[in-house]
Amino acid sequence: MFAAERRQLILEMVRANGAVSLRELARVVQTSEVTVRRDVRALEAEGLLDRRHGGAVLPGGFTRESGFPQKSHLATAEKTAIADVAASLVEEGEAIVVGAGTTTQELARRLARVPGLTVVTNSLLVAQALAHANRVEVVMTGGTLRGSNYALVGSGAEQSLQGLRVSRAFLSGSGLTAERGLSTSNMLSASVDRALVQAAAEVVVLADHTKLGTDTMFQTVPTDVMTRLVTDEPPPHDDRAGTELQALADQGVQITVAGGAAAPGASGDGMAGRRPRRESPLPVQRRGGPTAQLRSAGALHDAQPGERERARVADLRRR
Repeated sequence: MFAAERRQLILEMVRANGAVSLRELARVVQTSEVTVRRDVRALEAEGLLDRRHGGAVLPGGFTRESGFPQKSHLATAEKTAIADVAASLVEEGEAIVVGAGTTTQELARRLARVPGLTVVTNSLLVAQALAHANRVEVVMTGGTLRGSNYALVGSGAEQSLQGLRVSRAFLSGSGLTAERGLSTSNMLSASVDRALVQAAAEVVVLADHTKLGTDTMFQTVPTDVMTRLVTDEPPPHDDRAGTELQALADQGVQITVAGGAAAPGASGDGMAGRRPRRESPLPVQRRGGPTAQLRSAGALHDAQPGERERARVADLRRR
């Protein structure tokens, strides 16, 4: 494929999806991420798109929301790894809320195996994934169906959440920054997500690396409300994502990095050579509490940070 053809296809993908990772662009145009990065720079110089955190977005600063069909094909391996880790946080007999999104849909598929679970959701897709699960009770909010993401929104959804209290909320969104926290492009969806947050004792954000550093219109989860972020490891040379992770950790968010990134030297679509799931040793300082560090997903506990942790953060930021 000639450079002009590649760049036209890249531009069409960004216009269709709003935001696309370099890894996904490289897979579609069947070339390396290095070549795609050069193409993205050239298109940015022409004012046709903006570069962001290892990907490309529509020009103008704030990305628009992609439709569900487009989202479902983006960063699929990363979302799967994130969902695996998030599911390991849920215990038998727990009551949780799960918001709408493609990553939370992946989580719901894994929650079907957790007995005695009660899941409150405004997502038809989450409910569908759990519909035939044994010993899992699904409670749906009221509201008006928003067809683009199969979610119930509006005052009916918000009112049905009043007085509710659960242990954890699992939410996704369109963008995540240390400055504003989680955000989305739709006002109605943002309002329901904020109601879901109010119902939970802890808030777990699920966001793959393509969301890191992206800012969208409506804030849903401020950084100081986030308990934990489950994400995947940013690709090499994604300085923005590494910096954003460090800034989130500095503000007290527990960072869990799931497997799913390509191993060094992997070729093709960037999904070969998947690494096992693991925790990021980013140091975490909870407000008013001791410094903590996350271990494996199966044995989460606090620990004092050391030089090894600092070196790991420095390595992420260099990459």
